[in-house]
Amino acid sequence: MSAATAAVLLAGAALVVPAEEGAPGANITSFPKAVWWSIETATTVGYGDLYPVTAWGRVIASVMMLAGITTFGMVTASIATWFVGRAEQDAQHVGRAVRRYARHGEEVFDAELRALHDRFDRVERLLERNGER
Repeated sequence: MSAATAAVLLAGAALVVPAEEGAPGANITSFPKAVWWSIETATTVGYGDLYPVTAWGRVIASVMMLAGITTFGMVTASIATWFVGRAEQDAQHVGRAVRRYARHGEEVFDAELRALHDRFDRVERLLERNGER
């Protein structure tokens, strides 16, 4: 991705100089200026210090803008995917912990319920022995 972006920036810079050359009011007149212009255009900074004045220069600028927006969009999407992946892992971890805790709680509840049943059974047997039933 970095190599492709660099290639687009340099190609745009190389193409805009001849497109702007000799045009009245042109300010992108050298390759170093064109490289600076391509970087600020692709990053959508657009200081306004350099800008194309010809139709072909503006077409090249449009391509540079789309390439820059696409590149930074892909970087942003990659970072967002990483964050979402981490959040998903955390959610799975919490889910496993909750399921373990729930299973443990069910086991404890079942054991306590069995103990209560055993106690009631003993109480009933004692009552039956004493003739109170």
